[in-house]
Order: sequence, then C-alpha cells, then structure tokens
Amino acid sequence: MKQAIVVRKDLKMSKGKCAAQVAHGAVEASLVTLKRDKRLLERWKEEGMKKVVLGVADLKELLELKNLAEKLGIVHYLVRDAGKTEVPAGTETALAIGPDEDEKIDLITGKLKAL
Repeated sequence: MKQAIVVRKDLKMSKGKCAAQVAHGAVEASLVTLKRDKRLLERWKEEGMKKVVLGVADLKELLELKNLAEKLGIVHYLVRDAGKTEVPAGTETALAIGPDEDEKIDLITGKLKAL
C-alpha cells in the first residue's frame, strides 16, 4: 500500500512551497479515500502510510497521469494553488494518487523518478 504525490518541475517552486503542495495532495486524497473506501485507508494506515514524491516535467504530463488514474478508478486529487505566494491562483501544482495497492499506483507512476 502506498500513496504517490507527483509534482510539476516546470514551476520551479521553492522547497517549502513544494512541501506544502505535497501535503495538500496527501491530505485531500486521504479524505477522498476515507469517504470512498474506509477499509482501504485503514489498511494503508496499518502498513505505515507509505508515500513517494515524484516529479513530472509539466502540466501536460500531470494531467495524463490524472486521466489514467480516473480510467483505472484509483483515488486521486489534483492540487490547485490558492495563488497567495509563488504561483498564480488556480495553478495545478501536484497530483496525489492513492492510497492503494503498490501495483495499482505503479501502473500510473512506475516510470517516474523521485523528486
């Protein structure tokens, strides 16, 4: 069980901004999972709540992953920034996928490198 959070590298966000976007995605995707399948969230929690943070080149690649997660029926959450600091309001900064079984997450993110 794991959760993957994918971040756009083209935005060149500071480390702190990137960490905040990752946190937003992790929390929101977890809340979606809680509503959709509480047992799945409990399994992930019991196994240590593993997370990986990965990078993509740009918005196009981020949205391709989002579409694949939708197609496979895997919980995901697209993070849109509020625009108060480094990027304009509404900028899609990150995508959280899961939590779910490693194999399912890897179908979407398996070829990506750690951020």
